[in-house]
Amino acid sequence: MMNELVNEVASRTGLSPDQAQSAVTAAVEFLQARLPAPLGGALQSLLAGGSGDAGAGGGLMGTLEEGLEGKAMSALGGLFGSKG
Repeated sequence: MMNELVNEVASRTGLSPDQAQSAVTAAVEFLQARLPAPLGGALQSLLAGGSGDAGAGGGLMGTLEEGLEGKAMSALGGLFGSKG
């Protein structure tokens, strides 16, 4: 999923793939540093291609997994501007 996110940021912003990778890495590190540990772990797991379940309350992790991709794409698109 990390590659998909990088490609989406590059596509929406016009950044080169390397620049998009740097932007996504910075955003993910920022979020992980500020999210509660279970959510930060779920984010890392999800971006690494896992289910996003870091072992904490299944319902919360399920909700996070379902909504995180769309929200992350939307937030990053707004953060870095959109092409077009």
